[in-house]
Amino acid sequence: MTDLKHIYVNFKRFDVPSELGGVNRLASARDYSKTIVSTVREELASFSGCEFVHFYPESQIPEAVRAAEGSVLKIGCQGVHRDDVMPGGNFGAFTTLRPAAAMAAIGCTHTIIGHCEERKNLAELFALAGSSDRTLSAKVLNKEVLAAQKRGLDVLFCVGEKDSELDEWDTVIREQLLLGLEGADLNHVAIAYEPVWSIGPGKTPADRPYITKVARLIKETLPGVPVVYGGGLKKDNAAMLASIDEIDGGLIALTRFTGEIGFYPEEYLEIIKLYLGV
Repeated sequence: MTDLKHIYVNFKRFDVPSELGGVNRLASARDYSKTIVSTVREELASFSGCEFVHFYPESQIPEAVRAAEGSVLKIGCQGVHRDDVMPGGNFGAFTTLRPAAAMAAIGCTHTIIGHCEERKNLAELFALAGSSDRTLSAKVLNKEVLAAQKRGLDVLFCVGEKDSELDEWDTVIREQLLLGLEGADLNHVAIAYEPVWSIGPGKTPADRPYITKVARLIKETLPGVPVVYGGGLKKDNAAMLASIDEIDGGLIALTRFTGEIGFYPEEYLEIIKLYLGV
């Protein structure tokens, strides 16, 4: 097991102000990522043995990259398109899409691929075409992984089983790993395990034994690849997750789940301290 810990944050669309239905009460949408990075960058430097990555929506990335310059914090994007700009080929005609070349050009070093929300979207699109073949999503995600790595981006690759897949959880996880990462450079991949069946209001969180058995399966399938908990590293489970040898970190989204829900920098730092036992 690697001693390096990996702490990721997926900001989804947390820049949307509360008056428009979002959870942002921190700053204007224009200054959201800059405000967060500027608030946490100095304290992050005090945590040794950790890699810190923030995944922001595309509009937030340039300000985040500028604010993070010279710090330990790395900035990533929320996925890349399966195709890319090519000399002598497509010059960049990718309206609404995120070619990996563009993400690298604006300063991203990482990307998150295969998040359960992306998998859900792909499954819905294939369902509209009359297909329930779950391997199709894995094949699309594989193209995204390879496109990202070709531009030098490290990949946080998400896997996880739904309620309907609990009886075949091991088959589902292995399939997602082997198909989604076929041909990838595993030295530049980390895995986030998302128990989709346990994520969301009113659902029972996955417990320590369940997370352990899945993390162990992932490490047996891909030896040497870091595994983080993607079901949400939070105050309530930080100590428990830290006690699992097979878990090398976590993926954070919301830091507050009741009241004025959202992401708050001081709570983010508190979660890190709880996980590291500081």
